[in-house]
Amino acid sequence: MANGARTHLTLYLTGSYLLLIIYASLYPLTDWHDSGNNPLDFLGAMWPRYYTGFDLATNVAAYLPFGFLCATAWRRRLAPMPAWLLATLLGGALSLVLELLQNYLPNRVPSNLDLACNTAGALLGGWLGALRGARMLDQGHLAGLRRQLMMNGYGVDIGVLLVAAWLMTQLSPESLLFGSGNLRQLLDLPPVQPFLAERFVDLETLIAAAGLLAAGLVISMLLRRHARRLTLGLLLCAVLIKTAAHALLMGPAAALGWITPGNSLGIGVGLLLWFSASFLNFTLQRAVAALALLLATVMVNVAPENPYLHNMLQFWNPGQFLNFNGLTRLVSSLWPFLALPWLMIYRPRKHDSDY
Repeated sequence: MANGARTHLTLYLTGSYLLLIIYASLYPLTDWHDSGNNPLDFLGAMWPRYYTGFDLATNVAAYLPFGFLCATAWRRRLAPMPAWLLATLLGGALSLVLELLQNYLPNRVPSNLDLACNTAGALLGGWLGALRGARMLDQGHLAGLRRQLMMNGYGVDIGVLLVAAWLMTQLSPESLLFGSGNLRQLLDLPPVQPFLAERFVDLETLIAAAGLLAAGLVISMLLRRHARRLTLGLLLCAVLIKTAAHALLMGPAAALGWITPGNSLGIGVGLLLWFSASFLNFTLQRAVAALALLLATVMVNVAPENPYLHNMLQFWNPGQFLNFNGLTRLVSSLWPFLALPWLMIYRPRKHDSDY
């Protein structure tokens, strides 16, 4: 794969992660107002009296990938030390700007401890990126494996990010299995129809089957070797992520709560449809994926509230996961509206797409 493609992937990753940090730091992005206080007061304030190791680790970990990606991108032009320092400065500056903006959000409290931890995360990530980033992303075994397995062509790097985002959508506890694009949830709109158990099972089946078909074809179209086996592996990974998210966010007893008659049937139907469609040529696969994506998105928006999920979430206190939950909800809501344009622009090289 050409150096340009590798550079683009690093830049796409950096830009995407930057947007995720901004959204998570300013969530829920409502009720902006000026409190009248000096926005810089938090810099000289005493450190919070109550904080946990989880808080510190989370703030360090959040900026570690950002520092790593920034330093890796800068290593294309700079020596290791300048790339490391620049990545650290960018991470610290980003954290400072976001902490300042939190002065104007009633649900957020700026903290000098958060600023220090975020900067430390950027520093650690930048050090790793300056030393090993290029080798890990562009020259190492990971890059070699990517060159062997992935298609070449226009839009491949964006497709990789879309697959990663799709896996992330499974972390949203409010989302139906393989169901994304819920604008009602994003805009806080009421359901368009009442809940009826028999009808909901059919909708759940349709959403799971169409969502799996669309995601499976997106993954398969990016691969030129072992496409079916690797796609099955990623689909299994998505199911495991859904299970782990339920267990972590709502308790071990709810780990398998997503396994319903509708979802079970939907997985079976979706796998059968995906496997059959994987033998079609590239143009037909693209068309089937787009239609499945549109169908799943429409059904998600017309489906009534799932009473089981609603009742479970009543007893769930997101607490420290509040910002992360807002982030996964946003990604889940926007994913099909990003994937559909990608399907239109994706152009693998001709000899790669003839499989």
